[in-house]
Amino acid sequence: MISIEKETLKDGTLKFTMTEDTKKVIDSDKYIEFVRQTTSPASSDFAQLLARMTELEATYDADVPRLLTAALGISAEAGEFTEVVKKIILQGKPYTEENVFHMKRELGDICWYIAQACMALDTNFREIMEMNYEKLSARYPEGAFDVYRSENRVEGDL
Repeated sequence: MISIEKETLKDGTLKFTMTEDTKKVIDSDKYIEFVRQTTSPASSDFAQLLARMTELEATYDADVPRLLTAALGISAEAGEFTEVVKKIILQGKPYTEENVFHMKRELGDICWYIAQACMALDTNFREIMEMNYEKLSARYPEGAFDVYRSENRVEGDL
């Protein structure tokens, strides 16, 4: 069993300690409380979310609607693309022209959302591809994939 103990420290902050015994059962009520306490205000309160989005727009000139559209859309469309690939590779769906077309359509949708992100970040596909090329060229200076370098990144390699 995994148990989560909550302790209030002298400064008023909460400390959560997880301990485990051999049964490996977690107390779901305590876990929910743990999640509640470790969730940011903007993730759990609409007024705080609006305040944060307003701050980002007003203070940093962030294009919050486009960023949100891009982030949610890329994730959703990548999930749709992944679903087709999963069914082909793991569930016996045939690799047909129709299914390849479907995957291409999903990639097109992903591109649409990437364009939204580019607009929000005042950039374009070319700059993003160049930045990615520079990043990967620095990670793999020999010009080939290397498992060690993939798993052991140098400082600053996102």
